[in-house]
Amino acid sequence: MTYILVVDDEPQILRALRINLKTRGYEVEAATTGVGALASVARRVPDAVLLDHGLPDMDGTEVIQGLRGWTEVPIVVVSGRSAHDGKIAILDAGADDYVTKPFSMDELLARLRAVLRRRQDTGTAAPDTFRCVIGPSTVDLATHTVTREGSTVRLTRTEWKLLELLVRHPNQLVSIARLLSEVWGDTTAVESGHLRFHIARLRRKLEEDPQHPAHILTEYGTGYRFVPGAAASSVTAPTSSDPSGP
Repeated sequence: MTYILVVDDEPQILRALRINLKTRGYEVEAATTGVGALASVARRVPDAVLLDHGLPDMDGTEVIQGLRGWTEVPIVVVSGRSAHDGKIAILDAGADDYVTKPFSMDELLARLRAVLRRRQDTGTAAPDTFRCVIGPSTVDLATHTVTREGSTVRLTRTEWKLLELLVRHPNQLVSIARLLSEVWGDTTAVESGHLRFHIARLRRKLEEDPQHPAHILTEYGTGYRFVPGAAASSVTAPTSSDPSGP
């Protein structure tokens, strides 16, 4: 059964899409925020995503960029913004198609079928798992497992949230404010020192040399960047006795 993720914060549209898709034999999952959409895809990659551009927590372009960092899942954007430049920006970010609100349900479903056919024809259907390498460690977000040299690595719930957020945005800077907000939910209730503590723990568990991390990098004073693979660029933060950086 074809599995579709629908992302929209308008209850009426969400309900209409779910009913119409299920009536036509699709399996449907729903998310109302960008964070929820990214988390859902990390758990299980859908066959396609129907994405509202105007979400309450993130711009649709950010969601697309987060997904395109590691998956080629087809994305059809549904938006009330009809400006030509806005459509181009959405497509340049990696969307496969664009439908403007108000839309015809028949047209939207036809566009969805078209992107699904194109993906099948090219033989590049989205994988059902997402793995990445962090030095000696292998992370599998689909099964929530980490192994290091054949042994299982135990991560806390907070460490998993941090790792997933960084891994979903490879080679991109993730700000301190965003990490605090998405992992703890309230940037005023958690100090950045708490974030540094958990980043340092992740490095000790995953990196080859936690004192000189090659994959979970500090961008001094602004945030963190995940660089996948066996080789990575050097840390941009100045040398410090604190391996987690500021």
